[in-house]
Amino acid sequence: MKFDYNFKNYDFWLVIYMLALNIMGVMIIRSAVNAADFRDTQVVRQIIGSFVGFVICIVLSLIDYRKIVKQANVIYFFSVLLLIGVKIYGTASGHGAVRWIQLPVLGKVQPAEFAKIGLIVFYASFFHKNKQHINSPHVVLTAFVFYLIPILLILLQPNLSTAIIITVIVAAIVFASNISYRWILGVVLAILPFALIFIYLFKSGLYDHIPFLQGYQADRILTFLNPSDNTQTFYQQLYSIMAIGSGQFAGKGLNNDSIFSIKNGNFLAEEDNDFIFAVIGEELGFRGSIIIVIIFLLIIIECLIIASKAKKMSGRLICVGMMAWIGFQTYTNIAVATGIFPNTGITLPFFSRGVSSLLSVYIGMGLVLNVALQRKDSAI
Repeated sequence: MKFDYNFKNYDFWLVIYMLALNIMGVMIIRSAVNAADFRDTQVVRQIIGSFVGFVICIVLSLIDYRKIVKQANVIYFFSVLLLIGVKIYGTASGHGAVRWIQLPVLGKVQPAEFAKIGLIVFYASFFHKNKQHINSPHVVLTAFVFYLIPILLILLQPNLSTAIIITVIVAAIVFASNISYRWILGVVLAILPFALIFIYLFKSGLYDHIPFLQGYQADRILTFLNPSDNTQTFYQQLYSIMAIGSGQFAGKGLNNDSIFSIKNGNFLAEEDNDFIFAVIGEELGFRGSIIIVIIFLLIIIECLIIASKAKKMSGRLICVGMMAWIGFQTYTNIAVATGIFPNTGITLPFFSRGVSSLLSVYIGMGLVLNVALQRKDSAI
C-alpha cells in the first residue's frame, strides 16, 4: 500500500494526548472498581477496548478520509438501522431505558455512540456537496430531516443526554459550514417559544406533559433546581462534590485504602462511569484534575488547528464535529460531577467505562488525524 502523505504533517501530539488520557483512564477505572490488579474483568475489557480503539484510530489515520466521506449515505443508513435495531432487539437497563444491542463476537454495543460519528461523517459530506446552495430552503430542510430521524429514535430509547450531545455536534457543524446567519437566527427564534413553554410547564408542575421527558429526567432537573427539597435524589452529586473537595490539591492517591475516602466508603454512585471525575478529584486532587482538563483542552485546540488547515470543507467539518463532541461532553460530565449542571448521565471521554464510547471516539479521532495529513500547502 502506497501512502502519498507528507508524514511531517502527522499530528503526533494529538496521538500523545489521546494515549495519555486513555492510560490514565484505565488506571482510574481500576481504582474506581477497587480492582486488586489489572486482571479484573472490567479493567481487562477497558484495556482491550483501548487497544482495539487505538489500532483502529491509527489505521483510519492512514486511509484517505475522503474515501470514507464518499460512503456517508451508507454510513448514515447503517447508523439509523442500528438505532432501529435497538427498539427491536435492544436490552433494557436502569429506568427501563433500552440502549444496547447484543452483537455476535462484539457483545453488548450502544449504537447511539456510533451514531455520533456517523452523523459527523454524513453532515461533513452533505454540506460539502451542497456548499454552493447551502442557504437554499431545500438544503436546510433536508439537513433538518436527516437530523430528526436518528434523534427521534434516540429519544425513544430514551436517551436524552446523547440526543443533546448530537444536537450540539450538528449545530457546531452547521455553524462551521458557512451557512447564513439568517438561518441561525431563524432557528433560534423558532426554538425560543418551545423553550418558554418548557419553562412554563416545569414551573407549573406540568412537566409530565413535556414530550420525551421521562419521570426520572424531570426528577433530576427538579433536584438541580431545589436540591434542599430533594435530598434523596441529590445524594449522587452531593457525594461527588464532597469527594472532589476532599482530594484538595494533591489528592489521596490512586488505589488508596484510606478509611476517609468517600469512594472506599461506597458513597459514590456510577463512580466508574458518569461520576468518574469524582474519583479523579479525590485521588488525584486539584493538581491531577487540572492536568487532565488541560489535556482535553489541548485536544480541542488541535482539532481546531487541523480544521483551519483542512483542504476540503468536509475535512474541516469532521474536525469541528469532533471538537464539539469531546469539548461539550467533557465539560458537561465535569459540570455534573461538580453540581453545575443537573445529572445528565453523560460519560467522560477516554475515562468512563464503556467500550462503545471508547471505540467511537477513537474512530472519530482517526479521521481527524487523516485530515491533518492532508492539510493545505502554503502555496494553495
